[in-house]
Amino acid sequence: MSSDISYTTEEIAKLLKISKLTVYDLIKKGELQSYRVGKQMRIDAADLEAYKQRAKGIMSGEKPSVDMAVTAAITPVARGIRPLVITGQDISLDILAKHMEKHVPEVRPLRAYVGSLDSLIAMYRGESDIVSTHLLDGKSGEYNLPYIRKILVGSSYLVVNLLLRRAGLYVQQGNPRKVHQWTDLNQPGLRFVNREKGSGARVLLDEQLRLHGMQATQVQGYEIEESNHIGVASKVASGEADVGIGIEKAASIVGNIDFIPLIQERYDLVLMKKPENRQWIQSVMRILKSPAFRTELNTIPGYDLSMTGQILLET
Repeated sequence: MSSDISYTTEEIAKLLKISKLTVYDLIKKGELQSYRVGKQMRIDAADLEAYKQRAKGIMSGEKPSVDMAVTAAITPVARGIRPLVITGQDISLDILAKHMEKHVPEVRPLRAYVGSLDSLIAMYRGESDIVSTHLLDGKSGEYNLPYIRKILVGSSYLVVNLLLRRAGLYVQQGNPRKVHQWTDLNQPGLRFVNREKGSGARVLLDEQLRLHGMQATQVQGYEIEESNHIGVASKVASGEADVGIGIEKAASIVGNIDFIPLIQERYDLVLMKKPENRQWIQSVMRILKSPAFRTELNTIPGYDLSMTGQILLET
């Protein structure tokens, strides 16, 4: 029966031929009913059909029925709970969302696993409330702030550090290809695996290639992409690639590979400042500085919390 069918946000995006972030935006606005099963959001088939019927009615100029109006009114906002979208891929964001669920009852954190550039663009479009970013600007040597200033033009926001972490290259155990620095990536026959466009790791690689006078065409496998650090590390561990780019934590999770640290990157949060956001922003700042949150992050290899909770920019 259709009443027994439910969909993930990814399945809804495919069915409606829209982006996953647009699905989160519909949920956030209360236009698409959802509920949580563990860490995953689900949408019942009946609620999807109700949304489609409402959308058709709006397109045709039809006046919504009483039932439609009642359904639309029963949103998370009406219940006093506001959906709040957190974009980014690091596990620290899942931990943050868990602490928010416990200590910020007026919001319901929703996770969108999106790269740094796409996260900032989503925030500019109003599709995200908290974004994470680790984007190196090779010209200035600064992390994140040059990109944030360019993309969030005219917006009011707060930039706060979540953590510092080491980024570099995954190599096979024993480093048989003797890869020690960025310029070693142009070795003949060296099989590389990359991250997707828009990710912080991809931006880091592109900036390093530019700074070292190298072209992407010199890196064999530059066009081969994985959507997360663990995917890249797994390709190297399985022998499908000789080297990949990523962060230290994924190497420890996957195992059977070596990690060559080349840079310490700053992993920051951007929080959109609006009058209605003031209360939960204060709560998030308290969580970032809380012993419970820091203790949990300290158990994860490769994290440096010396700047956690430090405000880097406020507009």
